[in-house]
Amino acid sequence: PPPHPHDVAVDASPPPRPREAVVDASPAAKKELGAGYLQSLARGLAVLVALGRPGGATLAGAARATGLPRATARRAVQTLERLGYVAADGPRFVLLPKVLELGYAHLSGRTFRAVVQPHLADLVARVHESASVAVLSGDDIVYLARVPTRRIMSVDITVGTRFPAYATAMGRVLLAGLPDEPQNGIVSPPLTSHTITSPAELRAAVRQAAADGYAVVDQELEEGVRSIAVPVHDRAGRVIAAVNVATHASRATPADLRADVLPALREAAARMEADLAYVLDPASPPPDRLPG
Repeated sequence: PPPHPHDVAVDASPPPRPREAVVDASPAAKKELGAGYLQSLARGLAVLVALGRPGGATLAGAARATGLPRATARRAVQTLERLGYVAADGPRFVLLPKVLELGYAHLSGRTFRAVVQPHLADLVARVHESASVAVLSGDDIVYLARVPTRRIMSVDITVGTRFPAYATAMGRVLLAGLPDEPQNGIVSPPLTSHTITSPAELRAAVRQAAADGYAVVDQELEEGVRSIAVPVHDRAGRVIAAVNVATHASRATPADLRADVLPALREAAARMEADLAYVLDPASPPPDRLPG
């Protein structure tokens, strides 16, 4: 196969310590289980684990960590990238939140919700509107946590609810956090009379969200619903989730959301980031040392 554009990158990272190496046990397992063993699946999962190192890994680093030939590691990374589990970040590849959809998500998702839920509750108590946390999954956002106040949408939003990213404030800030901006084809027919209608408009909105550090969506997902969202980052500065506040249009203008809600929203996101950093890396400051 032709070389992946990142296959020529120089891996400047130190070699992994032996205890961190993901050894390719496929040959022995294949011999033991015969046709029941999917060697390609095992190797792909080994590469996925290797990319889960802090800061991700280059193709060369993934090959070295797994003991696989570089060409095999490259094909696995290309497949994972196409499926949305991995993204290029310069010469390295990092995991995307879609890995939460794997079987590992049962524990990971519960831990994530346990961390962010108290901060959502505090945010709702301050602004008296519903608040949610979501991640990006393909072209959609998926809700991982929510604290409602009053129902303002025609659908009942629960954990696992999906909405198209292009028409939501959380989707805009999540798209803004991707290594590459959204391409043609991500925008579907308008959901309301306010919904943006072209990929060019979406790209402009995403660029604005990246520049501002927040996004406001005014009745693009459903008539009468306004929302403002900010990103949630990991310790490396990557966007891993988004948190929003949604209200009925009769109760707040977009300017009201920026003036009255955005400061509290940003503070809640910062506190989530501090707690998540501690959960994911115990060497980070303890959660009682919160911003602000």
